[in-house]
Amino acid sequence: MRQTLRSISLFLSNIAIGLSAIGLVGMTLAVSWQVFGRYVLNDSPAWTEPLSIQLMGWFILLGSAVGIRENYHLGFDVLRHVVARPVARLMAIVSMLVVLAFGAAMAVFSLDLVIGTWTATLPVLGWPGGTDFMPITFGGVLIVFFAIEQLYLLVTDAPEAQI
Repeated sequence: MRQTLRSISLFLSNIAIGLSAIGLVGMTLAVSWQVFGRYVLNDSPAWTEPLSIQLMGWFILLGSAVGIRENYHLGFDVLRHVVARPVARLMAIVSMLVVLAFGAAMAVFSLDLVIGTWTATLPVLGWPGGTDFMPITFGGVLIVFFAIEQLYLLVTDAPEAQI
């Protein structure tokens, strides 16, 4: 079970990081085109800023979810290192439960926003308005999945558990 969970998690993590990298490159190209259009062509393209914001949402939230899997999220580690291992493990479990709840709230409430704004249209891009909130939904789902993985490792006291 643990190996299957780790394999699926690694696969999803690699996809998320790959999409984040593509989004970052795409945003960089869009902003570069904006600067070129403004200062060289004297004609700023209107689509570059909203596209950049869309791409930024994707790479930030997908990257944040991977940060949960890799244990790169912010935390108060000093206390965890001075307490006994069982206490540190309990602290890590509680922390991961909070992260899981936060990710679930992100996914559920942003899905409401996606559905509620889908019929609106983003003026410059012509895309459904709900696409603004899709990165939050997908990021939340991935956070939940990666938090479940970390909780499983912590509860079973697996060697891969990051305490």
